[in-house]
Amino acid sequence: MGGFFGAVTKDDAISDVFFGTDYHSHLGTRRAGMAVFDKDIGLQREIHNIENSPFRTKFEDVFEEMKGFAAIGCISDSDPQPLLINSKLGIYAICTVGVINNKEELIKEYLSNGNHFNAMTGGNINSTELVAALISQKEDFVSGIRFAGDVIDGTASILILTEKGSIIAARDKVGRLPLHIGKSDRGYCASFESFAAYKLDYQIVKNLGPGEIVELTADEMKVLAEPLEETHICAFLWSYYGYPTSDYEGINVEAMRNRNGMIMAENDMQNMDISNIDYICGVPDSGTPHAIGYANKSGIQFARPFIKYTPTWPRSFMSAKQSDRNRVAKMKQIPVHELIQDKNLLFVDDSIVRGTQIKETVDFLYENGAKEVHMRSACPPIMYACKYLNFSRSTSDMELIARKIIVELEGEVGFNYLDEYSDGSTERGKKFRKAISEKFNFASLDFQSIEGIIKAIGIDKCKLCTYCWNGKE
Repeated sequence: MGGFFGAVTKDDAISDVFFGTDYHSHLGTRRAGMAVFDKDIGLQREIHNIENSPFRTKFEDVFEEMKGFAAIGCISDSDPQPLLINSKLGIYAICTVGVINNKEELIKEYLSNGNHFNAMTGGNINSTELVAALISQKEDFVSGIRFAGDVIDGTASILILTEKGSIIAARDKVGRLPLHIGKSDRGYCASFESFAAYKLDYQIVKNLGPGEIVELTADEMKVLAEPLEETHICAFLWSYYGYPTSDYEGINVEAMRNRNGMIMAENDMQNMDISNIDYICGVPDSGTPHAIGYANKSGIQFARPFIKYTPTWPRSFMSAKQSDRNRVAKMKQIPVHELIQDKNLLFVDDSIVRGTQIKETVDFLYENGAKEVHMRSACPPIMYACKYLNFSRSTSDMELIARKIIVELEGEVGFNYLDEYSDGSTERGKKFRKAISEKFNFASLDFQSIEGIIKAIGIDKCKLCTYCWNGKE
């Protein structure tokens, strides 16, 4: 994934963009960058690797090294950016968030027309540079951005810092990702996460619609292209990778997760006996608010049987190697023995993707004396690797535990019955849950339904992308 923040102010924008970008650090830990415009200096740019150090430590010198009234910054879990581009549209800085599935086809087409790209290690092409090349096929930024959106198979939200010091912000063409515009008495900002704008004293004045393009200066926001009609915002934003304090389409993440847990509890209370459960627990961190909602609805006490030690450990899922992610996840788990020993625990996790880390967690709980460990997933079984946002490391459907279990149960023919496997009331759904429980030593397992998670979000299902669960955009 990734995130970005940009600001145009009447004074120095460095501080706003430094802190605004830092507030997107939960969305990636590979690369980060800032680009700044000053009337005397022009465009400046700085990029750092942040795999072993947080954004703040790598960019703390920008206050002395850069200056300007307009700036953009990004956290990237893929290619280095922002990039400085010199094209027929002028000199500008650009950063993007999303993924391009037809990258090779686009590169082949535009390389064959005489264009060339800077190659990175291994000969790979920077996706943001490809987006810039697509934009340059047209005579102006608006036409170019719309053209890029039309030919890209995937998702691309864009921030451009122009050579005149304005920012052009464009949300992806079907609105899978959020893009907020904030206003203060000093100027305007554009932010993926709404809370980043609020914390810097901007009030959200506009949520860009799908494909909408605006230009920001310190004095005004100008709509360059009206929003398109079709919206498919990622439902997984609320379930997992969105930050708890953010709002998307006006729906707060933390509040949604609480409602989601309550809906799961209602379902369990109607369909099974949970009176023997001692504590409701969340797999930290994003599983915790779902679990609080579950506990509040069920009346069973909430507890934290283990705590994550985070001061010195990076986020485990960000490592490129699965073995490293597992090791870091295990090292962070510190047990509270009084809340584990001889207890029946029901845990709520945000999702079960590969299942590797959740198995480590369950083994850890039993090793520390748990009597039973029940598991609930706050979203439906993930049947498809995301091809629009790259929010997980899964690049193949067969990396997903759901697919692996189905193959074990009846081979690839089972892929014809994915809806039945997702539904816990069907025979296939029951066998599916039992098989996963046996593999991971769960006392019981269930998943939130698609209907339940849509209800918790509170947005019409036709405006949500649920591809990872049912293959529907």
